[in-house]
Amino acid sequence: MASEAGTLFQTGAAALVFAATFLVGGRVHPFRSLIRDRRSILSFGAGMSAAYVFVHVMPELHDARHAFVESVNMTLRYEGMAIYFIALLGFLLFYGLEHQRDRLRDGHENGTAVGPAFKLDICGFSAYVWLTAYLLVNHFGSSLVSIELYAVALAFHFLSLDHSLRHEHGDTYERIGRYVLAGMALLGWGMGVLFALPGHILALLLAFISGAIIMNSLIMELPAEKDGRFLSFMAGGLVYGLILLPLG
Repeated sequence: MASEAGTLFQTGAAALVFAATFLVGGRVHPFRSLIRDRRSILSFGAGMSAAYVFVHVMPELHDARHAFVESVNMTLRYEGMAIYFIALLGFLLFYGLEHQRDRLRDGHENGTAVGPAFKLDICGFSAYVWLTAYLLVNHFGSSLVSIELYAVALAFHFLSLDHSLRHEHGDTYERIGRYVLAGMALLGWGMGVLFALPGHILALLLAFISGAIIMNSLIMELPAEKDGRFLSFMAGGLVYGLILLPLG
């Protein structure tokens, strides 16, 4: 019981941090005394989220694959390889979201109007934030250390996402979008507390969000117009990867 209460408190605190990241992320400059360039902090965080997926989640997917096979009462072709295909779908879906957003953006979207590109972004990332918050409570390897690693990586990831959406949509995001995403973070956690999906569904969701995190980290960092910081991105990936390595 004490362990469950501790997990509930820790995941709830992480969900509040996620929500606060969207609400005040544009006004917060972490580590100001160490690094003056806020964009470098964002790039460092994007590298951390990528490291989290490659070093921590990908091995977890191996366990999720076995859990998926064991929880389905039928013989599966390819022995649960669908887990990795779902991760690919998450990667491709958010690439498609980015591509479609660029097509929808037109001269009428000047940072103050609620246009189709903004609606597409908010709908897509609302589901994204909801799912990451839901998996705070219901995901494989839900030890307290695992939750902490997940929360730290995703908080920095959401800081980069907040910056990107603020840059793309300006005042519209400030007036509407950040509140929607903050609400989805709390809603996802609350629904995670109230109900747990079957093990094979959780395995598929974990795979999907892994692919989505990789793509969104790349989208926010790699294109030149995003003004990413290569060395900071690399440092974030290497440092957090080395932290995660001995923790398994």
